[in-house]
Amino acid sequence: MAIEVGQKLQGKITGITNFGAFVDLGEGKSGLVHISQVSNDFINNINDVLAVGDEVAVKVMQIADDGKISLSIKQATDQPEESYKKEPVKVESSFSAVNKDPKKYAKDGTELSEFDLMMKGYLRQSEEHLIAIKRSREGKRGGRGGRRK
Repeated sequence: MAIEVGQKLQGKITGITNFGAFVDLGEGKSGLVHISQVSNDFINNINDVLAVGDEVAVKVMQIADDGKISLSIKQATDQPEESYKKEPVKVESSFSAVNKDPKKYAKDGTELSEFDLMMKGYLRQSEEHLIAIKRSREGKRGGRGGRRK
């Protein structure tokens, strides 16, 4: 039986590397499942998910001219799209945190506008970045005399 792109097969894991797993497809054919194609979730160590000798369902993704076969475990399972799509992560910047309470006041007691609050947050963040840059640069000046001030 010839192996074709898009075909779903059963295979046995014969080897594991830090970048993926080799799968024996039978009839003297084998392919590689890249670590990114093992699961929909992030995998730091493939050995936590797979082991040599495991039986897995794979989908043939590509067959190169030199005979190398690229496989996917995550696309071999028939999951509806909604089951693995994650909701977008809402990232809260320092500016939005400042803007949640618009009743902020300046030192003189006047109420600050949204723009003033954003600028205040930006200036604070900018100062933090400048301090971090200054610290990293001071340590790199080196030489025989030690640190300069």
